[in-house]
Amino acid sequence: MSITVNWMDVGRFLIIAGTVVIVVGVLFLMADKFPIGRLPGDLHFGAGRIRIYIPIATCILLSVIITLIVNFFSRK
Repeated sequence: MSITVNWMDVGRFLIIAGTVVIVVGVLFLMADKFPIGRLPGDLHFGAGRIRIYIPIATCILLSVIITLIVNFFSRK
């Protein structure tokens, strides 16, 4: 049994994975500048020590963004 490795595919995967890590890192660094989590449709409730946070608008926005990205990369 011998396993053949297509090194071009491995190289592409490493480049894409590295790019994703860099983009996610930059997004974490710039997270304070974006209003994610503080959008008008996000609900905040609280009384005393109990706080409830329901990020409806943030979930919808992230869903649309992720859907566009996945559709962009899955087209052939």
